Amino acid sequence: MIRRKMIKFISHSVKETMTIGSRLARHLKVGNIVALSGIFGAGKTYFTKGIAQGLGIKRLNEVKSPSFVLCNIYQGKRLKLYHFDAQRLPDAKELLKLGLTECFYDGVCVMEWAEKLPRLNRQPNVIQVKFTLKGKTKRLIEIGYNRLHKVTRSYLRLQ
Repeated sequence: MIRRKMIKFISHSVKETMTIGSRLARHLKVGNIVALSGIFGAGKTYFTKGIAQGLGIKRLNEVKSPSFVLCNIYQGKRLKLYHFDAQRLPDAKELLKLGLTECFYDGVCVMEWAEKLPRLNRQPNVIQVKFTLKGKTKRLIEIGYNRLHKVTRSYLRLQ
């Protein structure tokens, strides 16, 4: 079992949610998977837009949830971003058909609805991000990572 450290944030706005995602992106390396979980409207796609921004993707308005296409790919300055949505997938085998393994060679993967893939969350290259609604615009964002990731609360701070 992989021991994970947790960093907790309260986000009061879309901008703060994107900022946390953008700062996390600075730590991402080829092959990392960011596993997002939370209900509809919790902030997963805005967090992904923040990651896209942190990776140097210019057209943030094009970063949308891949609910119906299952995967969107964006080219960043440093890395490609593979944005998957597991909500409608019957099982993890479908991800392999969609090219999940490609991100291990030239990019990072963000997986929305990762709670549908419990085996994925046990991998050492996965950073887990859980979103919990605490109000109309307030969210608790919990980032779980293992000791191999150089993530610190002070580096991700919003100030």
